[in-house]
Amino acid sequence: MDPVTASQDAWRETRRFLNRNRRPLTESAAKLYPDAPRVEGTLLLAPPAWMPPRPLDLDEVHLRWDGEARAAATTGREPESEAFRPLRCGRRRFETYAEAVTMLDRPRLLENRPTYRLIGVDLAAGGGLTFGEGRYFDVMDVSEAVAHEYAAQVRERRVPGWPDLPFRSRIGDPFDLSRRPLTVAMSALTLRRDRAGTGATFVLHWRDPERVATGGGLHQVMPVGVFQPAGDSAAARVNDFDLWCGLVREYSEEFLGAAERTGDTGGVVRYDAWPFYQAMSRARSDGSIRVCCFGVGVDPLTLVADILCAAVFDPDVFDHLLGAAVEANDEGRVITAGGRHGVPFTEGAIAELLRDRPMQPAGSAVLALARRHRDLLLSP
Repeated sequence: MDPVTASQDAWRETRRFLNRNRRPLTESAAKLYPDAPRVEGTLLLAPPAWMPPRPLDLDEVHLRWDGEARAAATTGREPESEAFRPLRCGRRRFETYAEAVTMLDRPRLLENRPTYRLIGVDLAAGGGLTFGEGRYFDVMDVSEAVAHEYAAQVRERRVPGWPDLPFRSRIGDPFDLSRRPLTVAMSALTLRRDRAGTGATFVLHWRDPERVATGGGLHQVMPVGVFQPAGDSAAARVNDFDLWCGLVREYSEEFLGAAERTGDTGGVVRYDAWPFYQAMSRARSDGSIRVCCFGVGVDPLTLVADILCAAVFDPDVFDHLLGAAVEANDEGRVITAGGRHGVPFTEGAIAELLRDRPMQPAGSAVLALARRHRDLLLSP
């Protein structure tokens, strides 16, 4: 076998191993950070400044834009990443991990769209979140690459330490946002409160590894989506710099199976002319939808970050706006555990999920936090 074919085949096998074993790999990788605080005993990592002392209303999460932020110190093109950038032709390697995924293992959904790059978090002291310009592949070149590096070591039947992980070592502190480009996803637990106000149900999402580039094979709360503009223009960047706008777009796509909104006139979404957005916003204004933020955390395997949220719907509003929820969407399958409205929001059901389901760390953290704040979430 020629060296190029051998290099690419080995890369594919490691990527398949990564996608089949994300849960145990994440559990193992978390041991590299023994002193990093964990969210509610889950695998998700978060320093105190990233977790407010109480759940914040979404409007309390202040966003700041920094258009002059310095480039990240690590891009994925460094010599430390050569081992998991396979040969493309001759002795030439793929320049980035995303380029290799695009050519050798392309999922159904993969676009190098603009994103909001997370560069600062201070939720404990009311400072909010600071963002700059980014691209989706910038993060993939680091996050999936660092996970691939770890998987390659484990696949060789090793328990890797820091000397075995030169690329991860280059990044170092997972909470130093100057070391790597980082976009952030919004991971929202959606609760349908019952009419008595004493209980609720929710659904989960199984992410299909054939369709998504990251987090394949794992369960997650729903909806989840990268915080990013809907279009490529500067006007779209300004127009969509709002967590609620991003969250509503994800509800439309994941619950209702609607096509991703990429902008109307001039690539800018007209939220004032979108009936679903207007109906969701009216319900939020009158209190029949309430959205809170628990904080931000980092996945120890990929070093990606998530904003942890919960959205509580009154039953009539949920049934009217999301009652036509699909059983599958572009990213995977909806899990209801056989119930009409989903999984019961109970201590036992959540404990069983956290124990038995291969969950993304952010999803586990959101469920654990929602369990702790159950009375607050279900209060009138």
